[in-house]
Amino acid sequence: MDEWATIDPVSRLIPGGRALTVTPLLTMIAEQAATADRTRQIDPELIAALKASDMMRLSASSEIGGIAASVLQIGRELEAVAARCTSTAWTMWNHLAVFHLFVGTLGPEQSHLLSGIVERREWVCFPAGAGSGVTGVIDGDHVRLTGRGSFSSGGRYADWAGVVFAVCDEHGVRVEPLDIRFTVVALDDPNVQIDPTWDGSAVRASATDDVHYDDARVPVQRCVPWFGANRAETLREVPVISPRYREDWVGLSDIWLGWMGVGLVRAALGEAAASIRGRRSIMGKPMVTRPTIQVNLGHAAALVAAAAATMETACNEVDRRIEALQAPTEADYLRQMALGTSALNQLGEAMSLLLRCQGGNGLREGGSFERRWRDFQAMPLHINAHQDRTHHQLGRYVLGEELEPF
Repeated sequence: MDEWATIDPVSRLIPGGRALTVTPLLTMIAEQAATADRTRQIDPELIAALKASDMMRLSASSEIGGIAASVLQIGRELEAVAARCTSTAWTMWNHLAVFHLFVGTLGPEQSHLLSGIVERREWVCFPAGAGSGVTGVIDGDHVRLTGRGSFSSGGRYADWAGVVFAVCDEHGVRVEPLDIRFTVVALDDPNVQIDPTWDGSAVRASATDDVHYDDARVPVQRCVPWFGANRAETLREVPVISPRYREDWVGLSDIWLGWMGVGLVRAALGEAAASIRGRRSIMGKPMVTRPTIQVNLGHAAALVAAAAATMETACNEVDRRIEALQAPTEADYLRQMALGTSALNQLGEAMSLLLRCQGGNGLREGGSFERRWRDFQAMPLHINAHQDRTHHQLGRYVLGEELEPF
């Protein structure tokens, strides 16, 4: 039996998902979590098992050989993984979310390429974070890419990287008017190198590294216009492989990130409650009798339950739209961000309450709380769900002001 299933009170109050694709791998994910955190490397056997599983195909539509799992199912799968190893969940979350982006951006003309990635269960990453800068020189029927992409979560485990680049002339000068395009590059290309730069305090094994392109060549026909700044609006109008790809990947990533937070904090709550049942405080009084312990754990449980309910509502809204072939509005997209950010804020408060209950002695005694605490910090800091960005956009929207590009 999986170890987390034995934490009965918490699992009964805040149930996990049922009939999950990832269930056969959960014990393996949990057993390597501490080692992955220490070595900053997910177990290679686990990576191979994930690549061989249908987890890789969850967000792909049936038109390209995928499972077309509901947004809610994907969230519950990631919740279960995050409860065992957040680094593993983080990399899988990135794969599922950015593959959704890749399909929407590349469009029906690249169906053959995308179908091949799905069929071979290949992993994708998207190194395009702060500090990225890639240029492309058109050379006949190919483009030569040079530059660096940052924040390639899962890059060391991946097969393909998404690249946003500015078209330049042979002297490296950007063409006018500005021509920004998107493509995917095979990571086994000898002119592509992954620099293991990730040294973050959280999700230490997520391989959120830099990727360097040194005259890497891709076919021109694989390059498409990049509509990153107005992607949500554009996806409502351009041809798509399936109606699900009219949903913007940033909004989906926010609600899936919220589910990962639910899984992590639910597990931390269960472990804290189990530990406290057998502990004594100063002067030997059982900790379970302390009113503040009862109140703080109860408050934390309420916050986790509320966050889970919020994320379930968010996912159900998206799934109903997809089923009804209804394109999302700007307000729908902003609601996704709002609900994800709000859930993470609730979960952050719950983690603070659990830290208070642990006390210095609880932390001294070991356990996984400190790792979980570190891992959680990455969630509300991610730019997609960062409350400063999302609340700024929401504020502009309710005031009737034009939204920022991102």
